[in-house]
Amino acid sequence: MSRYVTEAIGTFFLVLTIGLTVLSGSAFAPLAIGSALMVMVYMGGPVSGAHYNPAVTVAVYLRGRLPASDVLPYIASQLIGAILASLAVFIVAGDTFAPAPGVGVSTVAALLAEVLFTFALALVILNVAFADASAGNSYFGLAIGFTVMVGAFAVGDVSGGAFNPAVGTGPIIVNALVGAGGWSDLWLYWVGPLLGGVAAVTVFRLQHQGAGA
Repeated sequence: MSRYVTEAIGTFFLVLTIGLTVLSGSAFAPLAIGSALMVMVYMGGPVSGAHYNPAVTVAVYLRGRLPASDVLPYIASQLIGAILASLAVFIVAGDTFAPAPGVGVSTVAALLAEVLFTFALALVILNVAFADASAGNSYFGLAIGFTVMVGAFAVGDVSGGAFNPAVGTGPIIVNALVGAGGWSDLWLYWVGPLLGGVAAVTVFRLQHQGAGA
């Protein structure tokens, strides 16, 4: 149970930071978001592995470092954390938020952005947190947080910069229920990240083929 609670807490503070910084209009929102993920990864890494992302959970499962019985509870915990955080943003800021493709951005471009940067995120996570060669390192949180920061700066205006089905789902649900949003973009934040996560596992296996990961 401690692992599931940790996944919910880490996802909660990630989504809370995303919502409050995005609504503030700060140009430094990606830096705050990457930093929030970094500290939550250091907090939860020893307990749950600090996934905070269904696409990462699927990737870690395919890597062989998570039992099948934990996949759905991890994802459920992440979604609960994201929904609660989105509600907290609404209470604190008096407004809702949700990731969405930028104005004039094609569906293909937005989807590709989500695939590519989730691929980068999952590949970094697999190599710094779930590879035998990097076991015991102290930089894993920095690498993971900075990857999300880079992605948010690079394609935040293209796809919304979620790279995480929980980050897409929680805000979209709350925005649809208590705001003025809809559900049409929800699929993008599941299909893109999951494709990116699965692709990362394939490349990780190629990177470590015959060497022992």
